[in-house]
Amino acid sequence: MGNRREVGGQGEAWLRQGEQVPGGPPARSRPCHSKSPALRQAPPLQALPFRGALPAPPPRPRPRPRLPPLQPFFPGWGLRPAGSRVRLRDAGGACLQLLRVPRQARRTQPRRRPPVRLAFCAPRMLSSFNEWLWQDRFWLPPNITWTQLEDRDGRVYPHPQDMLAALPLALVLLAMRLTFERFIGLPLSRWLGVRDHIRRQVKPNARLEKHFLTEGHRPKEPQLSLLAAQCGLTLRQTQRWFRRRRNQDRPRLTKKFCEASWRFLFYLSSFVGGLSVLYHEPWLWAPVMCWDNYPDQTLKPSMYWWYLFEMGFYLSLLMRLPFDVKRKDFKEQVMHHFVTVILMTFSYSANLVRIGSLVLLLHDSSDYLLEACKMVNYTQYRRVCDALFLIFSLVFFYTRLVLFPTQILYTTYYESVSNTGPFFGYYFMNMLLTLLQLLHVFWSCLILRMLYSFMKKGQMEKDIRSDVEESDSSEEEVAATQEPLQLKNGAARGPRAVPADGPRSRVTGRLNNSHTTAT
Repeated sequence: MGNRREVGGQGEAWLRQGEQVPGGPPARSRPCHSKSPALRQAPPLQALPFRGALPAPPPRPRPRPRLPPLQPFFPGWGLRPAGSRVRLRDAGGACLQLLRVPRQARRTQPRRRPPVRLAFCAPRMLSSFNEWLWQDRFWLPPNITWTQLEDRDGRVYPHPQDMLAALPLALVLLAMRLTFERFIGLPLSRWLGVRDHIRRQVKPNARLEKHFLTEGHRPKEPQLSLLAAQCGLTLRQTQRWFRRRRNQDRPRLTKKFCEASWRFLFYLSSFVGGLSVLYHEPWLWAPVMCWDNYPDQTLKPSMYWWYLFEMGFYLSLLMRLPFDVKRKDFKEQVMHHFVTVILMTFSYSANLVRIGSLVLLLHDSSDYLLEACKMVNYTQYRRVCDALFLIFSLVFFYTRLVLFPTQILYTTYYESVSNTGPFFGYYFMNMLLTLLQLLHVFWSCLILRMLYSFMKKGQMEKDIRSDVEESDSSEEEVAATQEPLQLKNGAARGPRAVPADGPRSRVTGRLNNSHTTAT
């Protein structure tokens, strides 16, 4: 401590730099950090006389960059430059330590880029996809942009985001449907005499149940014989088990009636509402006017609400597909619903509401007749059902096979591009409309088959798209009874054919003749 008091002036500066004063004792490597108040309040050092001139001070080193504070568990330890010193302070703050970077980590390593998080990447990807999807060349004719279809001067145009309101509306329609089927459709079916068939429950059988769920509902005769031998049952009992098990999975008549009644109510309301909206519009009677001044065509509030309710209804049908009655044309129904939703979304976004409204009205004109025919078919009013079916067939053929291709498809293929050139939306819309027409042809073939059976038998049969509930005495069992079934002990079971010229038949004939003569 005395050395520091005797040195002053230039020597003090050297001591601060950690160098040795010429002719003096060696300096400390670091200044003393004593906590003594006497040393802190000591008077300034006095300069001592030196013999000769002092040498020039060495150049002051550049200040080292201040390192960030150490994190818990020392993350990034090997990323610090070689030779760097880090000062640690304990809880009391009394001792100091010098830590050096390990020798094996002295090489400068490039700093790793932090991983890209999906939370920050998803919005960018979504915005990029949104910009790519809503390009002008996809949805609008050439030289037309979205800015030209913005609302201005009291003129309202359709916007794609308006269709988002159809999602909550679909949930509301689902709630309304459940309420209608429970409190209106079910009592109405009972009042009209719709009765469910009494179904006999099958006896639990693990082996047959596993085959029914995994292999198929209708096993062949060799498989039936094998299953009967494995379960210890006869062939007739095995056939009856599968028949009753299939009947359990079939929907009941009351459920079919409730679904048909809800759809009849909506299709009828939609047809009446759409007809009231389009009755005073000129393009209803001349479809070529759908392209006048396109796409600068304003949207009326009534047209918007009608479009919105139709969109919500078809979305609700898609949500209920796993729970509704599955008919033989289930795949075609799913395709029809998806094509309808996509076509409505595209037509509204591209301001093709006029031609889209004509397509909706054309379909609703026959749909409510079909649902009414289904409702009556589940009741005992056969004459009314036959009359409704004939009316529905005529309307369906005229609207789907005559008006749709000659009026709708003709104007979308030829008259739509008379003023503007073709664009992506032109091909996309015509592709969807053509797919709808193919579905119309498919259903027309089914209707023709039903008409043929109606003209042949004089009465309409059950819906050929639905599975008919099987009775216990089906064709399989009748065919099985024609041949004697062999039991395990080899004895024959079942009635045998009696020969016509046997002794029993001759005795029976004589008894019948004597009885007839006596009477």
